[in-house]
Amino acid sequence: MDRSVEDSLVAAAQAVAAHAHAPYSKFAVGAALLGSDGSVYVGCNVENASFGATQCAERSAVGAMVAAGVRELSAVAVFTDTSEPTLPCGICRQVLREFAEDAVVICATPSGRVQHQLSELLPYAFSFEG
Repeated sequence: MDRSVEDSLVAAAQAVAAHAHAPYSKFAVGAALLGSDGSVYVGCNVENASFGATQCAERSAVGAMVAAGVRELSAVAVFTDTSEPTLPCGICRQVLREFAEDAVVICATPSGRVQHQLSELLPYAFSFEG
C-alpha cells in the first residue's frame, strides 16, 4: 500500500477517534476504511449502558460505507491512544471479511503502527455459501 494512502487513513482514524462516545471504558477508537470507490469512510466506537448495544469503530465505518452504496473495501486503519496497537475484535474481523476476502489492516497509535492482512488475523473466516 502506498505510504501516503496509509498515512491519510491513519490520520482519518485518529481524527474520528476524538468523536468516540466511550463514557464507560474511556477507550476511544477510530476507524477509517478505504472503499473500492477510493473514498474513505470513518467510524468511532459508540458505547451504550447496555454493553451489548455498543458499536465498535470498525463496524461504524462499515455502516457508513454500506450506507454510501459501497460493498467492498481494500484497507482499514484503526487508531487508539495506547502504547501498543489495538487489533480489531473478532466480531469486527468477521464483519470486515464480509466486504473483503483480504484487506490491509493498519493498527496505529500516536507512537507507531503495525500492519497485517485480514486473512492473517482471521485465517478461518466463516462464510455462508447457500
